Amino acid sequence: MSADPGARAAAPDGPAQWHRVLTLLADVSLFIGTRSVWTQAATHRLVLAGVISVCYASILVTGVLALTVRRTRSLARLDLVVLATAVTLALCAWALNHDGGDEAVLTTQAARELVAGHPVYEQPWPWLFHAQGVALTPTMDGGYDFTYGYPPLAPLLAAPLLWLGHGGAPATAAATVALVVGAVVLWRLLPVPWRSAATMVCLGFGFLPSYARQGYPAIIGLVLLLPVVVRWPRLGARGRLGAAGIARAACLGAACAAQQLPWFVTPFLLAGIYAVRRGELGGRAAARVVLRIVATAVLTWLLINVYFVVSEPGRWLRGIALPLTQGAVLHGQGLVDVSLYFTHGSDRLDWYGRASVLLAAALLAAFALFVRRLGPAATVLPWCAFYLATRSQDGYYLMMTPLWLAAAVTAPLPEFAHAWQPRPRPFTGPRRRTALAVAVGALVTPALVSAALAVTGTPPLRMDVTAARRTPARTLSRLTLRVTNTGGTALTPHYMLSAGQGMGRYWSLMRGPATIPAHRTATVELWAPSGDVQAPAKPGTRFRLRAFTADPQTLSTQDVPRAELGLSPRRG
Repeated sequence: MSADPGARAAAPDGPAQWHRVLTLLADVSLFIGTRSVWTQAATHRLVLAGVISVCYASILVTGVLALTVRRTRSLARLDLVVLATAVTLALCAWALNHDGGDEAVLTTQAARELVAGHPVYEQPWPWLFHAQGVALTPTMDGGYDFTYGYPPLAPLLAAPLLWLGHGGAPATAAATVALVVGAVVLWRLLPVPWRSAATMVCLGFGFLPSYARQGYPAIIGLVLLLPVVVRWPRLGARGRLGAAGIARAACLGAACAAQQLPWFVTPFLLAGIYAVRRGELGGRAAARVVLRIVATAVLTWLLINVYFVVSEPGRWLRGIALPLTQGAVLHGQGLVDVSLYFTHGSDRLDWYGRASVLLAAALLAAFALFVRRLGPAATVLPWCAFYLATRSQDGYYLMMTPLWLAAAVTAPLPEFAHAWQPRPRPFTGPRRRTALAVAVGALVTPALVSAALAVTGTPPLRMDVTAARRTPARTLSRLTLRVTNTGGTALTPHYMLSAGQGMGRYWSLMRGPATIPAHRTATVELWAPSGDVQAPAKPGTRFRLRAFTADPQTLSTQDVPRAELGLSPRRG
């Protein structure tokens, strides 16, 4: 039986099956987290609950049509419907949850101080952290970081929104609006069949909108990087930037003025642009293109920072470098978990930071050597170094994932086919592959050795609970410890008791020496930070007694069963 003539006529205009599947996946991704938002709205914000219910209908109808429409143009219109639905859900979620966390309240307070003409950097605001849901960042020296530690673009954007109220609402509004704008821009810049991928990565799954509702300045940096990364190997083609190229270079500088994460991807992009342009134009012309990009980015960055450079230069410089120098305690989902959970500590924590820096340098060098193969991975490689860092949080990876998509779609391998790759004389002979393999090994070996030194360190302190004082409510109020310094260096430990994977607050040292000499034992008495500590609700959960020192950076951990502390489970 012959095929239907009408079907044969419609086939050339029909969308590809993978385009249908991509639209459907973007549509399905909008379900994630929507039920909890609807449940919250249904209790006291019925109008929003109704809007979310309409979004459910949109998701269902779009799912049917994505699999049944015949024309590519019709499917492209459905991609727009999915984007509109995602934007609506993101705004509804913000309307219900806009107070934010520590990033939001710090950014908002920085905006208030800026408007009032007060200094922004190195100004502690401890009262901000009394609100519910605002997390503290403990440091290795026994304190907490109460200051703003990011470049100033986020407070500048939040300042016009201070009328939204108290808490972190201005910062979360700025980040959420920026994310929505970024999703729309990426959707528009991508080829038509790939547009739903932009909706899915930026607004689907719920994770990036949740970071925006927490007020993370990195979201603003991400949005500004999106137009830079789309077709980035063509930036400066034929030796000319043009108006669009200048605008993209300005976006790069603005992104670096929003948060520190763009600092790490910028060298990879510049190295890749130089290699592609040198393969096209030669060395001098390529250098001129990169210099014009750098000059435009630096000028933009300086214009955003100029007020702070003039009014508080020292504090500003130390403030924007704070995440690299603050000495925050270990946290994340990277190699540090070995010392956090498996070996109970290390006396060589400094080597995690060194390993991270060395790996970043090694990856950049390897990228330059093999840009024809590694070029498309320029937006992914920088984050590999964070896996070895002391703060290897998953947010460092996932907040930049839209850049991965933009590069995958618009900067494929053929764009780098003629890129210049440095090949010194030892790398051009008959044994060039062996020489290149040895070079790569030499590049990554220092990072691997540093990481090995970090993870094989041993906890320098041995801690034993000798007494635990409880309140009448059977909660823990005081601890007496016998602490032995097994290392060869005098240490000044700061103690905390935590349950699960997170960190707690430091306990106050009420009796005993602050510094324990090498190979000596001391008895110390600690008081709970808020008067008492309750046991976790889940039976069998163990407490972790941790001791941090700042110079040198060390961690010692002792698991303490709840029964040893005499605690009863939390009720209710």
